[in-house]
Amino acid sequence: VQLQAYGGGLVQAGGFPRLSCVGSGRTFSSYFMGWFRQAPGKEREFVAAINWSGGRTNYADSVKGRFTISRDNAKNTVYLQMNSLKPEDTAVYYCAVDLRGSSLHYSDYDYWGQGTQVTVSS
Repeated sequence: VQLQAYGGGLVQAGGFPRLSCVGSGRTFSSYFMGWFRQAPGKEREFVAAINWSGGRTNYADSVKGRFTISRDNAKNTVYLQMNSLKPEDTAVYYCAVDLRGSSLHYSDYDYWGQGTQVTVSS
């Protein structure tokens, strides 16, 4: 079972990259999925999450109105559209799957991608 995240890189402030997370080894279409991020010296924090159908989403206050999470179950993929990026969004972004519920806390997630670095230059 593997989650592969990609789409990060060096982006100028105000940029709008889209992160993708592709699952393999099993289908994740029935499960709650989330994006988290971790900046150097900081704890991993919740960014956004989405239920199995895409009908319910949750966002951290710091990204609400700027980021959009979505999923394509046919492709076993979850996305994070990031808009109006700020330097404080710089972090490694991780996708993850919660097999047991709909948590917003990283400790409840079961499978993790390897992370993709997003660096926002001012």
